[in-house]
Amino acid sequence: MQHNDEVHLYRDEGVVLRTQKLGEADRIITLLTRENGRVRAVAKGVRRTRSKFGGRLEPFTHVDLQLYAGRSLDIVQQAETIASHADRLSVDYGRYTAGTAMLETAERLTAEEKEPAVQQFLLLVGGLRILAQGAHASGSVLDAFLLRSLAVAGYAASFDECARCGRAGPHVFFNVPAGGVVCASCRTSGSVTPAPETLALLAALLTGDWATVDRSDARHRREASGMTAAYLQWHLERGLRSLPLVDRT
Repeated sequence: MQHNDEVHLYRDEGVVLRTQKLGEADRIITLLTRENGRVRAVAKGVRRTRSKFGGRLEPFTHVDLQLYAGRSLDIVQQAETIASHADRLSVDYGRYTAGTAMLETAERLTAEEKEPAVQQFLLLVGGLRILAQGAHASGSVLDAFLLRSLAVAGYAASFDECARCGRAGPHVFFNVPAGGVVCASCRTSGSVTPAPETLALLAALLTGDWATVDRSDARHRREASGMTAAYLQWHLERGLRSLPLVDRT
């Protein structure tokens, strides 16, 4: 019997993506974990005022967990905070809305429960940390996260070589269904011609070139954000609920 209990208990670290009420005192916690991917687990009694770890299981919190593997939903046995970003994000509307979009994106790009997604997990942990620090514009942090998350999911956008034929750039046309910039020969209807500075900014967001990102012009950031949102929506097949709420000022 002791051996059977050990089999069903496991430990992992994760980021709380969202919570839902369950019954009178419980919550369903959706997490993106390092080893087990997206996990849904019940946290019993966390809505009671005397709950020991209710505050540790809120969105934006990076936690160390012990869970019991259930048939449909796992059960949280223990939770210890590794890093909590909620306080720093909640006081700034731009950071908060960007962070909310990051959490929703992480959940949408990990559709299969218990499917390992280590890179997505590490991107989310790093993205939330940078967002909370406030060293860069919140919209730029979000766009960098979205482009990198799509790349990890297998939808990397090309901002140099033609996404159709591979011809070396620079190219002036961008086509969302094609997967990025396209040359004049591969250009199809629906292609747009963003400013060259916008394409350079998108490439910098994807590679983490923050020096280039931070000195970019506001109009190019707006154009890059619109293109990023369109690219994300194409691959998710529908937009994020939280993205229209993001403060881009």
